[in-house]
Amino acid sequence: MQNQTQSPANILGTNVITQIGILVHDIEKTAQAYADFFGVEKPPCNWTDSADIAQTEYRGKPSEARAMLAFFDMGSLQLELIQPDEKPSTWREYLDEHGEGPHHIAFVVEGMREKVMLMEGKNMSLLQKGEYTGGRYAYMDTFKDLKIIFELLENDK
Repeated sequence: MQNQTQSPANILGTNVITQIGILVHDIEKTAQAYADFFGVEKPPCNWTDSADIAQTEYRGKPSEARAMLAFFDMGSLQLELIQPDEKPSTWREYLDEHGEGPHHIAFVVEGMREKVMLMEGKNMSLLQKGEYTGGRYAYMDTFKDLKIIFELLENDK
């Protein structure tokens, strides 16, 4: 696999996919299935931070939404399993509309606010954003043009 040469026009400043997110109904069962398939230990399944810490916004409004997450380190990228709660979120909406399966691909970026503004200028709206210990995330609605949601991750330095 060869890397594509990055153009100055690259909005994200990177073309390295760091994560693939998959929505599931039963994270414990699915995480165990992945662990068994790859012959690895099942990772812990943990809830995202509460709303007061995560400061989650979905479609421009505060949301109490949380999800249970499990992460598998798969060489050069991470596989994230996501089981959302019932509160409004991109996870819940996508799972209800499309069922289980791929939700997003993620990229680590610098200058989150600028990247979000650049993408919004290309009619790729901000779906959901929030904080996590050590950084922040933003899901961008890239589905119309790119056929999957992009997640931007910015880690604190």
